[in-house]
Amino acid sequence: MSITPVGQAAVPRLHRAARIEDAIHQLVARRLRRTGWQVTALAYTGYGGPGWVRVMGRVLLGRPDARQRQTPEKVRGWRSFTTLPAKHAPVLIEAGTVRHETTTDRSGFIDAVVAADLPPGWGSVRLTATDAEPVEAPVRVLDPQVRFGILSDIDDTVMVTALPRPLLAAWNTFVLDEHARAAVPGMAVLYERLANAHPGAPVFYLSTGAWNVAPTLTRFLSRHLYPAGPLLLTDWGPTNDRWFRSGREHKRATLARLAREFPETKWLLVGDDGQHDPEIYREFAAAHPENVAGVAIRRLSPTQAVLAGGLPAPGNDAERSAGPVGQKWLSAPDGAGLWRLLRDAGLV
Repeated sequence: MSITPVGQAAVPRLHRAARIEDAIHQLVARRLRRTGWQVTALAYTGYGGPGWVRVMGRVLLGRPDARQRQTPEKVRGWRSFTTLPAKHAPVLIEAGTVRHETTTDRSGFIDAVVAADLPPGWGSVRLTATDAEPVEAPVRVLDPQVRFGILSDIDDTVMVTALPRPLLAAWNTFVLDEHARAAVPGMAVLYERLANAHPGAPVFYLSTGAWNVAPTLTRFLSRHLYPAGPLLLTDWGPTNDRWFRSGREHKRATLARLAREFPETKWLLVGDDGQHDPEIYREFAAAHPENVAGVAIRRLSPTQAVLAGGLPAPGNDAERSAGPVGQKWLSAPDGAGLWRLLRDAGLV
């Protein structure tokens, strides 16, 4: 019988899939290090409020600088997944005058809330991993006076992906050149107009996509002139207690976290009707009515709905309805239609 020392929490036993993944990573990492691969740090966009910031990043094994090439003209999605995490690597976070030491998790990720007093707006923190060059992580610090924010899904809301069908999802994720990905018409203009109508309003992008594609998504959003904002993604692969992570639970947990972190902020929740956004948003609106300004659903075309694994949703281009607790629910096929409905509903 094993006894847990007083004051120490029992370490949960890893799922078999996670143990197999760790063993493979350990074997491959030893071989790659012998061939000269080095530690590389990646910084993701974080966010925060008065007195704190959430810092996110990842530490990986990569080719040394001498062997790196310029970014190819065509970037296939599979390249984002040919990475190896640096597990339990020490990382120093410098936010203003604050220095915070942490370590990566078993997937090489950093996700830490650091006490730091950064001014509202865009700032940066520095991440330094052992044997890696320091990197700057942008952070969006919300002004405590701001009461409106935009939280947007990505797949089929700002970028056409048709993700739920397995074969189509694999093609779009692993094979398709990132420059061939199409933006949903009018959505970038919609977000820019909303940001201008609500000065200081943050834009967050919530997706069930893997952190591996964060650089690709960041380039896509910038290329199509979407407002910059933190990406709230998840990690694919085995977890401590299951084979795969739940995308729905990731979205539910993230929404609940934002409600705790920004209790005075009302979010405009933007998604599409091809997956589970209406269901998840309805649950959140019922549980946190004080944190929902409205819900805007991009309605897929019949063809897009079928490709996304669902059925075409009924409705017309000017559909409006009330949410479970009275919030305005708006639905249109594109950004221009949603803008008109938001304007008529008094949300801009």
